[in-house]
Amino acid sequence: MILYLADLLSGSISFFNVFGYLTMRAILAIVTALLVSFMAGPSLIARLRQYKVGQAVRDDGPQTHLQKAGTPTMGGALILLSILVSTLLWADLHNRYIWVLLLVTVGFGIIGWFDDYRKVVHNDPNGMRSRVKILLQSVIAMIAAVYLYVSAPGLTETSLIVPFFKDVVIPLGFAFIPFAFLVIVGSSNAVNLTDGLDGLAIMPAVMVIAGFAIFAYLSGHAEFAKYLSIPKLTGSGELIIFCGAVIGAGIGFLWFNTYPAMVFMGDIGSLALGAAIGTIAVIVRQELVLLIMGGVFVVETLSVIVQVASFKLTGKRVFRMAPLHHHFELKGWPEPRVIVRFWIITLILVLAGLATLKLR
Repeated sequence: MILYLADLLSGSISFFNVFGYLTMRAILAIVTALLVSFMAGPSLIARLRQYKVGQAVRDDGPQTHLQKAGTPTMGGALILLSILVSTLLWADLHNRYIWVLLLVTVGFGIIGWFDDYRKVVHNDPNGMRSRVKILLQSVIAMIAAVYLYVSAPGLTETSLIVPFFKDVVIPLGFAFIPFAFLVIVGSSNAVNLTDGLDGLAIMPAVMVIAGFAIFAYLSGHAEFAKYLSIPKLTGSGELIIFCGAVIGAGIGFLWFNTYPAMVFMGDIGSLALGAAIGTIAVIVRQELVLLIMGGVFVVETLSVIVQVASFKLTGKRVFRMAPLHHHFELKGWPEPRVIVRFWIITLILVLAGLATLKLR
């Protein structure tokens, strides 16, 4: 929106040319989302308290979590609001990738809202039925995957890029659609599973988004892409505006979500953020790098799969409780220690993912 106005005014006032720079608009997107979070956060939390939108806590979880019952949830609405306002203000709204990201993020956020609503209103910690939730996620992810496939200008946009190798590019063809679908849905649910402690999911999500912002910027720049042997993706540079909005919104939300949390993001936030991360990875053709940078999300998901499979096959549990962060809690780790150590691991993994840019 502001980019359009700046283009109109730049002919007569040279100052407005500064808004043509991606890096400037990315910084402004971060600041805008951060300010929206700070300004809207207190009133949103107060409103959630007023309507008694409190967290329902599973009675089979760590006993220390019982005291969190009643803490306002659905705070992910603040994240979505900040992302939407900032992106619509600073992004180039003619860019197709921006609209794909907004569709997926808002769509998964709405699914999360219905899930949270069931948990709060019906006092059901399990929320929406899993089959219904997956079905709705699948519809949105499939729409995004099909659109990215049919609108791709060349083979590069639908090929699998293998990190650590310069010339290993695997054309996916029509298989791109189910592959992209699985990445988006899988990423969304992985972040959702990780969101079990105060601030545990939001900071790794911000770090991973920041890492993909670098990939998006470099992929959209012809010289950088050629030098680093990564695909040149026309228009992908604009994704750093969306990424900046997510970073600002995430840090702003962390202000209220840090231990002990004043508000939880709920599924409305975790499903939306996870889907956004998966979609960005698909757009910049770095799905395999997502496995590295989002390693915490991957391990959390695998811990649940292993736990369920082991119990059904042998009747025994591998972990004291799944997802993995609860296992460490039950081993005696204080909640802040689990959170910060998972943050540190994510930082290391994001740096390792970025290292693939040169290790080719």
